[in-house]
Amino acid sequence: MHFTSESSADGVTQRRFTLDGVPGVLWQPDGPPLGRRPLVLLGHGGGQHKLGPGLVDRARRCVRRHGFAAVALDAPGHGERARSAQDERFATEIGELIAAGRPVSAWVARHTAELAERAVPEWVAVLDALAALAAPGGPGGLGELDGQAEGLGPVGYWGLSLGSVIGIPLVAAEPRIAAAVFGLTGHASQTEAAGRVGVPVEFLLQWDDRLVPREGALALFGALGSPEKTLHANPGGHLDLPELQLESSERFLARQLGAAEADRDANRQ
Repeated sequence: MHFTSESSADGVTQRRFTLDGVPGVLWQPDGPPLGRRPLVLLGHGGGQHKLGPGLVDRARRCVRRHGFAAVALDAPGHGERARSAQDERFATEIGELIAAGRPVSAWVARHTAELAERAVPEWVAVLDALAALAAPGGPGGLGELDGQAEGLGPVGYWGLSLGSVIGIPLVAAEPRIAAAVFGLTGHASQTEAAGRVGVPVEFLLQWDDRLVPREGALALFGALGSPEKTLHANPGGHLDLPELQLESSERFLARQLGAAEADRDANRQ
């Protein structure tokens, strides 16, 4: 992991980095190292990037309100990453379909599934790199505490739309993730991975979403293998999520990661 810049404002340190050519951003409180504080992985939506205003606001709230660290990556073909000819064709075709009022869910599902296949190993590599930073003796580690080696704290995932398409197979495959917020997605191709998700999940759905048919989103929620999951439905289209719902999802992660941290502390005793 190569850090390329660092800035600080209002108690939050923002560090940009690259890892194997993938650009990302790490946010954490000023002062103490990464250590074992909870970490939230933030997946952006389609057409967005790691420094989109909404995502940056969410990261800063995680840091300032809860003392967490947060990290975001540019998904393949987004932000600072080069767009392939296939990415360009998809952008043109999806725009034409939307303008003509035709269904787009199958097109979106096929393209985003290909992006997720590339993005999941990238997220795993970032978790590995951050775990190395937080390890005893590492540049972000806290060393030894009561004879116990420290490392990353509990990890959560937050991502909607494309962020969920990437997040669902990531959470299904990555045992370090303890809780997740998904939503604004739903296609039969996601069912198998959803069945392997076992952590607590909050799932957000927009009742009048033209990009994601309601029936598909409801079916995907039903397919999630998590014994603890809640569905939060709101009126409006794909981009009309109420701010109060977004804040509720952040509080959900704070509760879950705080409980996971308390469990881990109890197991040390």
